Amino acid sequence: MNIDELKNVWNEDVSEEAPEISMEQRNKINLPLEKMRKNMRMEFWSIIGIFIFSFIVCAFCRPFKLQFYITVLIASMLMVTIFFFSKFFRLYSDISNPMLKTYDSLKDLVMQVNLNKQYYLSYYLSFVPFIVCEMIIVIEFIPWPEPMSEIKTAVILISSVTIGLFVLFVTGKFWFNRYYGRYIVHIEDLLKELKK
Repeated sequence: MNIDELKNVWNEDVSEEAPEISMEQRNKINLPLEKMRKNMRMEFWSIIGIFIFSFIVCAFCRPFKLQFYITVLIASMLMVTIFFFSKFFRLYSDISNPMLKTYDSLKDLVMQVNLNKQYYLSYYLSFVPFIVCEMIIVIEFIPWPEPMSEIKTAVILISSVTIGLFVLFVTGKFWFNRYYGRYIVHIEDLLKELKK
């Protein structure tokens, strides 16, 4: 094969574009995307409210050592939340400015949304160490009638990790499916429709 034939083959491959999405299909896509954006905004503002409330409660904790530990713990949780919300914000920006004119762009959006599902579950599971820290603070600062044995402390910590991991996973999965999952399924159905 000479260079001219290679150029012709290359030009033929490049000229084949992904199928266009009709205006009616774009409107079908925009409705679930708008609902996802609305839920993302609601979740963002509720998280901000939760952290503001948490820091206010910390201000009234006594003794100072307890207040300091809880403040550091909540500040650490805030850093983890900022990291994950920066990932979610990137998806929010992509959804807010959709250039969904082709099948490939819609396929890319579905891939990003599914990737963010993994981030979402990781976000919830990342709070397991914070549960352990909270349990240590509770064990340390609650006045017990008699000192807790090492075995009892270990059982409390291990059970809090196990139960916390399960509850956070189930909660994250439920929350994601309730606020985003059904819209993702709707978009994936449209993608299958376009593929036919």
